[in-house]
Amino acid sequence: MTDLVIRHLAAGEEGLFASLPDPGLVGFGAYPETSLQAMTDRGELRPEWSWIALRDDKVVARAAWWAYPESAEPFALAWFDFTDFDAAVAVLRAAPQRAEYSIKLPAGWRDDPAVAEAANSRIAAATAAGFELLVERYLYRWTPGCGLPARPGRLEFRQEPDDEVFLDVFRRIANGSLDAHVQRTIAESGLEAAAREDLDIMLGMPSPREWWRLAYTPAGELAGLCLPSRNHVNPVIGYIGVVPEHRGHGYAYDLLVEATHLLVAEGADRIIAATDVPNAAMAATFTKAGYPVEAHRIDLI
Repeated sequence: MTDLVIRHLAAGEEGLFASLPDPGLVGFGAYPETSLQAMTDRGELRPEWSWIALRDDKVVARAAWWAYPESAEPFALAWFDFTDFDAAVAVLRAAPQRAEYSIKLPAGWRDDPAVAEAANSRIAAATAAGFELLVERYLYRWTPGCGLPARPGRLEFRQEPDDEVFLDVFRRIANGSLDAHVQRTIAESGLEAAAREDLDIMLGMPSPREWWRLAYTPAGELAGLCLPSRNHVNPVIGYIGVVPEHRGHGYAYDLLVEATHLLVAEGADRIIAATDVPNAAMAATFTKAGYPVEAHRIDLI
């Protein structure tokens, strides 16, 4: 047996990266819109961010980091699978890219032994390479067949052209947020960094900035924000949040419904959304609004 060779791809070696058999049980490869070919065609995967481990000239582990086509740095480790556990750990340790690892999983994934094994083996390899489990998330897909929920009519929604105003609202929402990613950023870098990070992510979406809305109570008090958006594949609920002083009134539902209506008015025939599994209140809000769980996602950092 020859020594293990670990390197990133050269231009034109996409076929070599794809040569590792993929049963399509977990990960982005289990879904056509995020298949290896689809992401490559959209320019979301790049040779210099795609790493392989070769033994006897055969790919035994691979890892590819993902970003929007116009991005200068990768956002997440999207592809990671292997036939050799030690090689998989070695690939992650050798690659210089550092970004969150997200594993997309079918709903009820723990009930299928083959799917559970595929997921747990990836988690084990990533953990051995230094990643830590952050959170599991529900992924939702709304379609017209789910029904368009009626607007409650409790809030007034307004456009706001000033990014600094939205930054301030993000700052207020981050205070006491149950979102694991927000909590992590606050713990590591502070409230201001968490607010700026969320604003920058949303500004990076290719959808029109004019879709964003601030929500106000009948008394004229700011209640929160809803940011219907679109990534390079789907219409999405980019962000909804309620400021601390107005939590407990169920306004998250109003925000979600408004974002849904705004996206449908823009022609959306599907809407993707997500929330952390431990955030039971937000999960219940999606259920109330008719958003079914399509899949799960486990994020490691």
